[in-house]
Amino acid sequence: MGSTKRTTIRLSDERQRLLEKAEEIVASGPNDNPPTSDVIDAALTHLIESEENIRKLREELPPSTVQRFNTSVLGLRYRTAIESQWR
Repeated sequence: MGSTKRTTIRLSDERQRLLEKAEEIVASGPNDNPPTSDVIDAALTHLIESEENIRKLREELPPSTVQRFNTSVLGLRYRTAIESQWR
């Protein structure tokens, strides 16, 4: 069995606010309190799927349409590449 990596995440006020907003999205209802690990897994899955979807869209739609799907994390530039703006 492989080793498990453990990381302690420091929660700045902004990171805590983002996590709380993400929990609301992942929760199945107003009384659901999903584990932080589920919220992080959902966010990572969404990021990966979004990047794949943008790559596929750029072959089907004009650049101006695809650029409307840009976010602060993923963005299409000049229909040549997808760049991560995170970090």
